[in-house]
Amino acid sequence: MTDLWPRLEPLLADAERPARYLDHEYGCVYKPDASFRFCMVYPDTYELGQANQALRILVNAVNARDGMAAERAFLPAPAFCDTLRAEGLPLFSLESCAPVREFDAVGITLPHELAATNVLETLDLAGIPLRADARAEDDPFVLGGGPCAFNPEPYAPFFDALSIGEGEEALPEGLALIRRLRAEGARRADILRALAREDGWYVPALYRWLSEEEAQRAGAWAVPLEDGVPARIEKRLFEGFAHSSGWEPCIVPFTEVVHDRLNVEVLRGCARGCRFCQAGMMYRPVRERSADNVVESVLRGLAETGYDEVSLTSLSSTDHSQIAEILTRLNRSCEGKGIRISVPSQRLDSFGVDMAGLVAGQKKGGLTFAPEAGTQRLRDVINKNVTEDDLFGAIDAAFAAGWCRCKLYFMIGLPTETDDDIKGIASLAQRAYDRAKAAVAPEQRGSVRVSVSCALFVPKAQTPFQWDGQIPPEEAMRRVNLLRRSVKYKAVDVHWHDPSTSFVEAVMSRAGREAAAWVEAAWRRGARFDAWTECFDEEAWREAAAEAGVDPAAIAQTAYPVERVMPWAHISTGVSTRWLARERRLAGEERTTPDCTFENCSACGACPALGADNELARPRTAAGSNARAVPAAAGGGASCGPGPGASSAFAAAAAVAEGKGGSRA
Repeated sequence: MTDLWPRLEPLLADAERPARYLDHEYGCVYKPDASFRFCMVYPDTYELGQANQALRILVNAVNARDGMAAERAFLPAPAFCDTLRAEGLPLFSLESCAPVREFDAVGITLPHELAATNVLETLDLAGIPLRADARAEDDPFVLGGGPCAFNPEPYAPFFDALSIGEGEEALPEGLALIRRLRAEGARRADILRALAREDGWYVPALYRWLSEEEAQRAGAWAVPLEDGVPARIEKRLFEGFAHSSGWEPCIVPFTEVVHDRLNVEVLRGCARGCRFCQAGMMYRPVRERSADNVVESVLRGLAETGYDEVSLTSLSSTDHSQIAEILTRLNRSCEGKGIRISVPSQRLDSFGVDMAGLVAGQKKGGLTFAPEAGTQRLRDVINKNVTEDDLFGAIDAAFAAGWCRCKLYFMIGLPTETDDDIKGIASLAQRAYDRAKAAVAPEQRGSVRVSVSCALFVPKAQTPFQWDGQIPPEEAMRRVNLLRRSVKYKAVDVHWHDPSTSFVEAVMSRAGREAAAWVEAAWRRGARFDAWTECFDEEAWREAAAEAGVDPAAIAQTAYPVERVMPWAHISTGVSTRWLARERRLAGEERTTPDCTFENCSACGACPALGADNELARPRTAAGSNARAVPAAAGGGASCGPGPGASSAFAAAAAVAEGKGGSRA
């Protein structure tokens, strides 16, 4: 393979953060003698991508195969992208500084909707044709995956195949198939045809895209063009997760990255059932690693990397049935060593605060809680299953224990939201501030801070709210201003996300294959790094819509009956559409559904569809779970019994990294 380093090295003296582009970090793997080479690309800068757990998991999984090598690549920062183009240099891998286009296969993760134009920037910078139907026999196979693959259609023309679900086994198996058939001289089309017959792989070129009328009649928008191609793609599940080691050999970077610490995934999945939450639907069922596994993995990882901080990652780490034991044992093992343990997902109750206390030691800065809505009525609509008493109990415990700052996350524009719900956010935040001040000594009250952060609701595919529309950006700002006027305390800060970027997210979440032309037109007008506040170009997206002939407002904002077939109906998380529709109806009735890891099965259908079950290290108990769910009405979805016991393909922990770094929105 071509070594680009002699041409790249002279450019680094003028590059911002040149360490982004250096190889030979501690822990990296280079297999120059491998006969099949795969490049895993994160479509954003090194600081964001290197922190992504999926990148590590999947590169390790491929490198574990004899004769196969996996390398990493990241999209350079915008200015350096321009420098590479000016110098005639293509996108390169990190380990060997080889052109990405020279690899046998290239994987690009889809971590969030605002990465769409960066996918095209990646392909163009690599010198790979943007669209799959323009690629030649010797071009690399371009594979995708990650959270956004659960509605793959806005990206479909740009990928040869997409992996749906968890990739620890699916990706190496898919690459092994490509390797074998290429060695046998098979044509590109035949290789893709064979890949489409493997569990969890979607090859868009083998499906015909229907019109609205045809789709509603057929029950799907994408239908197979030939026999043997599955009509419905079920996600792959890594069934061995609970018993696999939590220690994944990892790279220690030269430069600081987002979440620059050891990350150990303690459990996968969440069954709390928030109706807006895509991750809670697509990672089911819940699987916990045991306390012994987690503790051993953490201690080994600290010894082999030299990190002084470890994060116990998952969608809901304090829900782990053995979290108190895990934290107590880790504290005991790390005592006096200057090692900090963090739990990124904080439960909104006093138990969650107790767990935070176990990891914070003397460094009690701020805690983050997510009530999501300002009134109990709306929290019941979204199935949040927390009360004001839960929040106030957590704040009482936290500030009495030494914390001085608290951030509260809310969403604006949730289904059925009224102005009273918006005013409820202000009321809840102000009462939380009063409770915080009352919990600390008089001389400390001046340091108490409460902040409110508001995101605009984005209707996500594969959730009960997928049929609901997003409110227009101008209405979002009206509600933000109502909230700001309603907050009377100067000590309560209000922050909000840009509605224009959330609008693009909503379109990409709900659109069909027609949105691909919109993305490409926006990219050709200069749109890239859309998740970076300073780079987002609203005008480029607006002009692109006119050129592509799409109505993004209709896509993002139209509300549909639950009977409507959505553009991703051929892609399955295992959760049944019938259950999602039932959950949407219960939302309209302001009724809640219990978490099946604490109570009875809610009949979502994931376990029987995937041939799996919840795997808990020990039974979870309702005590302290803050569950207040009213059992849902019977019917809807397949039934399954409660079990005894993110990573998705290409993006196990994309949600952890999304929106956390540097100049990101």
